Amino acid sequence: MAQAYGENLRQAMDTLRTHKLRSALTVFGVVLGVSVIMLVAALITGFNQKIEEEIKQVGADTAFVTKWDRHRDGPPTREERLRKALTPEDAQAIREACPAIRSVTAWVEPNWDQTHTVRTKAGEVTAIDFRGVQPDFGIVYANATLSAGRFIGEGDDLHKEKVVLLGENVAPVLFPEGNPVGKDALIDGNAFQVIGVLEKAKGGFGADEEDRRVLIPYNTLMKMYPAADDVNLRAQAYPGRLQEGVDQIREVLERRRGVPFGGKDNFSISTAEQQVAQFHDMVDTVALATVVLSSIGLLVGGIGVMNIMLVSVTERTREIGVRKAIGAKRSDITWQFLLEAMTLTGAGGLIALILVNGLVFLIRLTLSWRGEVPLWAAVTGIAVSVSVGLIFGVWPAIKAAKLDPVEALRYE
Repeated sequence: MAQAYGENLRQAMDTLRTHKLRSALTVFGVVLGVSVIMLVAALITGFNQKIEEEIKQVGADTAFVTKWDRHRDGPPTREERLRKALTPEDAQAIREACPAIRSVTAWVEPNWDQTHTVRTKAGEVTAIDFRGVQPDFGIVYANATLSAGRFIGEGDDLHKEKVVLLGENVAPVLFPEGNPVGKDALIDGNAFQVIGVLEKAKGGFGADEEDRRVLIPYNTLMKMYPAADDVNLRAQAYPGRLQEGVDQIREVLERRRGVPFGGKDNFSISTAEQQVAQFHDMVDTVALATVVLSSIGLLVGGIGVMNIMLVSVTERTREIGVRKAIGAKRSDITWQFLLEAMTLTGAGGLIALILVNGLVFLIRLTLSWRGEVPLWAAVTGIAVSVSVGLIFGVWPAIKAAKLDPVEALRYE
């Protein structure tokens, strides 16, 4: 049996080599469909790796608290705009009443609809990430490591000192000559003394934007912009206690903000895990679209395979008659044409695998991205391509097997 299958496979390969151009055109749809599956799988794998790295940098045990609903698209509703702002007192209440929370900090952004500028005689940076932060901001925030100088202290915040920390992309523009610590810079026309420079953000959501950070003491910013009310909280839970900490934070804020029992919260708590879940929801949508697109390509390829195999049966009618006359069984003829179709589409799957791996390699070189075609996608792609040949090759194979040997020998 194995010998018969081997002989059929060799005959199938000989036929494909004889009709190279026809085989290549036939398999194009299969190559396209399988390539889409493998490429999207590689992209998703790369994005997943990136997201996992960013979670580690941001901190898997951190929660973000804001008065806005973070999981809703579109502009804020009137109800959201009328919500009272969060406050540093909320952070203090969480610190005192939530045993699962290791540390919590508050920070505020002024007039989010206004562009803020920091400048020196040497340069200017606009559209900065301008925040007023508490002294413990650097403890809770993983991406607030210093490369030079010191962090904002309790005295700076208490006395509303005009001191500033500059992001990694801001400092070289303002002070191209070197270390800016101890020098002055103007923020929206107000003179501040530089006390430190932040290291480049090591991943995390919005890391590039964070390199444009300009941080001053919380109370200093509130003195400059008394109407600023876009206060946000960030809490860090003890390892393995994030969900417990989130529940405790929600209980504290519901009580402080007068949320009735069973009522809708007038604040939002999100975690890195929830952001990843949102990403996976988006990926599921992309995967569904991929299945639809690749199915179209595979359907076109399968119909092409079936048509070409029917033509092949007609062209080789006399050959089929000769084989039957010398003892070939129906099963031999059936498997010959099935293996020919499966070999054709399987070759398309291998071509797709080579092409996609080459494209992924180029993307990795160009974008410094670590995605790759996962083993499951490669195996699935090859299996699907072979299955297309099996499914669409059945009719031509049965038609060939049913040919009458006498009539086939008379065929011209």
